[in-house]
Amino acid sequence: MRLSNKSWGMWTAAMVIVAGSILTSCNKTPGYGRRTANKPGKTSATTGAEFSFEENDSTNFFVAKNAEQIPGPNLKFIQGGRAVLGTQEEDVMAFRDNLERTVTISNFYMDETEITNNDYREFLFNMKKNVSADSILKLEPSEDVWSGEMSFNDLYQSYYFRFPGFNFYPVAGVSWVQANAYSKWRTEYVQELVREERGIDSSFTKNQLIERGVAMADFRLPNEGEWEYAAKAMIGTQYLDENQEYGRIYPWDGRGVRNPYNVKRKGKQGDFLANFKRGRGDYAGIAGNQRNDGEILPTNVYDMAPNDFGLYHMAGNMNEWVYDVYRPLSYQDFDDLNPLRKDGSFDEIENYETSMLSDEFRVYKGGSWKDVAYWLSPGTRRFMHQDSATNAIGFRCAMISIGEKGK
Repeated sequence: MRLSNKSWGMWTAAMVIVAGSILTSCNKTPGYGRRTANKPGKTSATTGAEFSFEENDSTNFFVAKNAEQIPGPNLKFIQGGRAVLGTQEEDVMAFRDNLERTVTISNFYMDETEITNNDYREFLFNMKKNVSADSILKLEPSEDVWSGEMSFNDLYQSYYFRFPGFNFYPVAGVSWVQANAYSKWRTEYVQELVREERGIDSSFTKNQLIERGVAMADFRLPNEGEWEYAAKAMIGTQYLDENQEYGRIYPWDGRGVRNPYNVKRKGKQGDFLANFKRGRGDYAGIAGNQRNDGEILPTNVYDMAPNDFGLYHMAGNMNEWVYDVYRPLSYQDFDDLNPLRKDGSFDEIENYETSMLSDEFRVYKGGSWKDVAYWLSPGTRRFMHQDSATNAIGFRCAMISIGEKGK
């Protein structure tokens, strides 16, 4: 049977109405469509009850439409994934305390630079408003780290931390305890600034802010696994599928410490890629030579090229404190997801014939301006008491990545 043009038009209109009714019905069905933090739908997927999007509405269940992490300044997003951590250079020290193993690291953020003298003086300036003079003295970096019985570096005791010419050089003489105190202060200070800028009620607790979809995670020292993963930056070797055709000894390609090509790296072919001690008595090469590592002492935190995560000086310049307690056998005790040693569990002090080890000894990594190339490899690790400080150890902060933000 053939329909007339008029009948055909009426039939088409009817089908459109029916289809519209079906779609409307489907949209009201609980669980219809994929839901995300920023698109939660109007009703519960499991009960069908209507959501409230007004915080003061006590009739219906409140659901925040916003899910936003506010990471703060100077942080770079580090996309997590599977990685092989551990010493990939010959273990010439015979420590055997970081054998290769496969782990997975979650997304996180990390400072693109080491904390500078300027950053740390800002910390002291603000702390003076809240704590006693005695407490400030305990937070001051140790300037004595520059003195030596058989050297003439004493002038840096007066100038390195305070002279504006060193403003953006990495802070030195800071213990693990002081670095941890800085991280806690930075958390409180940045979160308060964010509250003021966004007009967030100061009476809101941290949990209330989290429930409203505003996440301001804590600054902290990175753990050893995060630091090593971020330093190697294997994302730069990624090809099709999940193939990584070669590993990395350092935070750059190749087996050497010089720039093998003038691609992606600032500077010239042949330039050193880190600020380190080239050999006995050789901290920077000869005067006038442009192919040296730039500085005899630590250098500006933005010198050298960043790695493939955009992080500067993940080898050389300054060693860096990480959160972990040191144990030689941590590699065999670690979980394979987000490994971290918080204390001596599973590797007690009694297992060693030494009284040196305790839970107050913390790991530091990265090599420094006064270390030879061996220590530039991210897999190497050393330790020091958390109250100790040297002119070759600094730090940077990290922060967890929360929820769907950053995908």
